[in-house]
This record gives sequence, C-alpha cells and structure tokens, in this order.
Amino acid sequence: MRLCWVINVTTLPDLRGHCRDSTAHAEAYSNSRDLVVTLFEQYHTAIFAYVYRLVDDREWAHDLTQDTFLKLFRARNRLPRVKNQRAWIYRIATNLAFNALKRQRRFVWLPWRSADVARLTAPDSIQDSDRCLAVERALAQLPPHYRAPLLLHSHYGFSVQEVAQALNISKGAVKTRLYRAREMFRRAYNGEDIA
Repeated sequence: MRLCWVINVTTLPDLRGHCRDSTAHAEAYSNSRDLVVTLFEQYHTAIFAYVYRLVDDREWAHDLTQDTFLKLFRARNRLPRVKNQRAWIYRIATNLAFNALKRQRRFVWLPWRSADVARLTAPDSIQDSDRCLAVERALAQLPPHYRAPLLLHSHYGFSVQEVAQALNISKGAVKTRLYRAREMFRRAYNGEDIA
C-alpha cells in the first residue's frame, strides 16, 4: 500500500513577517497563495478525474493530482503572468501522468464515464448501457497521445488553442491528432481495426 501525503494549501505557512521586502513581497506572496487556493478549489476534482482516466488507478491519480497542485504552488510566482491558467494546470497534470506512465510502462485507459465521479449517472436503458460500453471499449483502444486531446476537446470543452497549451504542442498538431483520434475512435466503435 502506498502512502498518500495530503497537502492542504489553505494551511500553508504565511511568511509575510519573514520576507526581506516586507510589504510588496508579502502582498505578492499572499495574492499568489490565494490564487493557488482558488485554482485548487476550482480544478482539483476535474484534474483528478482526468488523471484517473489516464492512469486507471485511484491512489496513483490522487498522488498525481496532489503533485500537480504542489508543482503549481512551487511555481505560484509565475501564475499571475500565465494567460490561460486552466490549460497550464492541465499541462502539468498531463506531463506528470505521461511521465509516470512511461516510468511504469503502464498504458491503460479507464472507461469514459466511470472515472468522473462528479458526472456519474446510471444509464436510462439497456441500450444506453450498451452504447456506453461500446464507447469505453473504443476509447480504450486509442493510444494515450490521441486519447488526451480527444478527451480535453470533446469531454472537457477545451478549444484547440487550450488543448495545444495543455499538451505543449502546436495547434496544427492538435487538429491532426483530433482528426486521427476521431477516425480511430469511429473505426474502433464500429469494430474495425484501428492500426
């Protein structure tokens, strides 16, 4: 069993009295710390669901989500200059998840709907249930570098520009990957070979 360290960003130390340039530095620290707290509260559930879909392990997803926000906290001084903070957070999470998967050589995919705790709903009918299973099987066949942009764009509603920022690739590469991912998904959904 792995240990999970929980970091509560709201209880991080207030270093205002220990700063050299007390007023300006303390205010900047406080503002950036408050921004990290706000971003954590706004995105931690979605980041967890996204990472969980990539790694298919609850404890691992919690660890990677925690690491994402720890990296965000360490880079808090750059936060006010980041134009798209949501994309930046997803880029951190994506990079951490892909690096962890490479280290472990575990490339698995969690079914589309079951990972997102906030969006879990029971299917209305057997037909919906069958459709969900078919979607999950089709998604599981896509390589991670095609699943990630498809998931960010189709499920989370990211624009092409935001996906590009989150994955640190060009807009053209995003469009290409989305096109290929949709084609692979269509073939996999219809029971064809995607290779």
